[in-house]
Amino acid sequence: MIRKLFISLLFLTFSQAAFSASMMEQVSTIQKQWAVIKYQTDDALQSDEYEKLILQADALIESYPGKAEPLIWSAIVYSSYAGAVGGLKSITKALPAVKQSRDLLLKAEAIDGKALGGSIMTTLGALYYQVPGWPLGFGDKEKAREYLEKGIQINENGLASNYFYGDFLLDRKEYSKAVSVLEHALAAPALVQRPVADQGRRDEIKALLEVARSKS
Repeated sequence: MIRKLFISLLFLTFSQAAFSASMMEQVSTIQKQWAVIKYQTDDALQSDEYEKLILQADALIESYPGKAEPLIWSAIVYSSYAGAVGGLKSITKALPAVKQSRDLLLKAEAIDGKALGGSIMTTLGALYYQVPGWPLGFGDKEKAREYLEKGIQINENGLASNYFYGDFLLDRKEYSKAVSVLEHALAAPALVQRPVADQGRRDEIKALLEVARSKS
């Protein structure tokens, strides 16, 4: 009986590890597809490509209920889609998309606020400073700062955490601090498994840094 129990526990451990590996492989696929859309796809085609990726991301949530990582990446895709649509679509499509993104992130935060190196905090912070405030949206600069600083606390040397915090500081005209944070962002470890995202984000940081330096 003890031997059977040991074998059962061993099987359960391996099954859970395989489950986790499979989920992260699928999350990685979405991450890489997102980067190709954001950094290598014509602006006019991005919204349609994001719509397709939303379907995949939402399906991943259904496959792995109760896991924070699929929620995070679905939220990122929704927010990127919102940024890609324009004109009248910005009201009819973008606002519902950013609200969905926020709600997914809040669900993920309730599961594991530190998942994916603080991505929840950083992405929520980005939403709160980029989305318009009441009555049109839910934007809130104070909440933005709070979440972005939490993101930095969790991932002090992260590329994205420092990029979005630096962008926020630039938006708030805190130019000297923005320069420091963005310089720190460029020193972040490379995203070796995600070279497209790494290069694209670093190019964005360099552009922001040039602006911040010119104003500091």
